[in-house]
Amino acid sequence: MRAVVQTVGEARVTVEGEIVGEIGEGLLVLVGVTHTDGPAEVEKVARKIWELRILDGEKSASDVGAPILVVSQFTLYGDARKGRRPTWTAAAPGPVAEPLVEAVVESLRNRGATVETGRFGAFMLVSSVNVGPRTVLLDV
Repeated sequence: MRAVVQTVGEARVTVEGEIVGEIGEGLLVLVGVTHTDGPAEVEKVARKIWELRILDGEKSASDVGAPILVVSQFTLYGDARKGRRPTWTAAAPGPVAEPLVEAVVESLRNRGATVETGRFGAFMLVSSVNVGPRTVLLDV
């Protein structure tokens, strides 16, 4: 499982003109799932996201109660090492990935996080105002 974590002043996801997820200052997290991921990776990445000391003053979302916007992102497993056309074969298919992304969201909420989400499988417009900018790739 991979996650890209960014500090943001604000972030939102729209689908067909409708805002489906929106936060103020907090974390924008893009989550990608591969074929071998399961419950252990869900818990590991959720804990890392919640406790990652990436906010001002080396604080974590858990320290300050920062909201988190989680967006599924199969392209985190894109491979463009050969040629110019990326392959997505390392990304888990939707029926495998969707419940695992939902489990990450649920695990974050169980830890006390306020979590907004995109819409799995939809064509989403993701906008953010990066703070810092600070961006970290988690590969668990």
